[in-house]
Amino acid sequence: MTAPSPDPPPIRVVVQQPALPKYRIPVFAAIASRPGVTLRVEYAEWPELPNAAPDGFNATLVPQRFLRVGRQRLIWHSAQWRNATRHRADVLVVSWNTRYLSLLPALLRARLMRVPVVAWGHGVSKSDSEPRWALRALLARLATCVLFYGHEGARQYIDRGFPADRVFVAPNTIDQTPIRAASSAVREDPVTQSRFLTEHGLADGQTILFVSRLERANRVDLIVEALARLAPGRPALTLVVVGRGPDGGRLRNLARELGVEDRVRFAGPIYDEALLARYFAAATVFAYPANMGLSLLHAFGYGVPVVAGDRRAHHNPEIEALRHNENGLFFKDGDAASLADALASVLDDKALRTRLAAGAYRTATEERTLDAMVDGFLAAVMYAAGRSSPGAADHARTSRSPISAA
Repeated sequence: MTAPSPDPPPIRVVVQQPALPKYRIPVFAAIASRPGVTLRVEYAEWPELPNAAPDGFNATLVPQRFLRVGRQRLIWHSAQWRNATRHRADVLVVSWNTRYLSLLPALLRARLMRVPVVAWGHGVSKSDSEPRWALRALLARLATCVLFYGHEGARQYIDRGFPADRVFVAPNTIDQTPIRAASSAVREDPVTQSRFLTEHGLADGQTILFVSRLERANRVDLIVEALARLAPGRPALTLVVVGRGPDGGRLRNLARELGVEDRVRFAGPIYDEALLARYFAAATVFAYPANMGLSLLHAFGYGVPVVAGDRRAHHNPEIEALRHNENGLFFKDGDAASLADALASVLDDKALRTRLAAGAYRTATEERTLDAMVDGFLAAVMYAAGRSSPGAADHARTSRSPISAA
């Protein structure tokens, strides 16, 4: 009788990251909990992205250095170079960003040392050019495989001749657990929510909500302009802006100039999910004209329809989760009148609003799940390591199906 083959040792996976933001903690904890891998994250500090404490996985802070060349900020992160050796990793996952001066040397060293590498990132840029695309593609070809945040970026690479069997997708998302808990708490205490709405002047009408940094690229000014168009026929319509940033002063001035200063609530930055839940519960619609990313999944988790500009290149990869007339609406990019029309459709049509809300919640809880993201990540790791498992292989085929069908 033949003895069963022993299980292979766990794959030592080292992930290099520019930072360790709060939304990545559940992702890495879930990866670390899966059998067959041991995970270590080596992260740095990014000026615009505060780090959170690691919880449920091993992580080490490894500083990175910045170099200004004209208007470009280039980076050297030693975590890429030093982990490109079999002594430290069985699979190295690196940030796939052309601004890393350390990336090309690390990929070359990994090839010499026979360390499989997964290049993980957007794969595309809002300000792309042929030279930049060519450099990114060169880096991708030096890696064992590439891992995208979304299917659309992956499809672009396959369409341009990149081998499809080396393309994986881990659909970028957030952990919906705290959102579900905060939403349930609001529903279970209607008295407190009613008092909150009254105190903030939101009890008697509909609310447009925006939650994110106040940056020009996000085009919050278009929401203010759309509000000015909608306000005359809707005396109780209010816009709530949650966040802070360099565009805040200009937006306040714009609201004053357009005569809707009393209709806009600048709530400032809020990081407490319990308080954010009260604003999302008050929201009729969530508007994010450009540069939207994970905020889309945040709103969807609360079952709030989203309205966004229709030029996908002006958004981040998460925009692919927004489907027109299913979980939100697109408007003509950069056009305040078109945004006002889209908002009016949601505000005035209860049946449409209910259907979009249900689609939004379903997308967040059944499609863009944490498990789907972790499955995609591990499928790429298993491929790089030369191993396979039914779960990883099945997910790889599933995640590629919309790409190959394009």
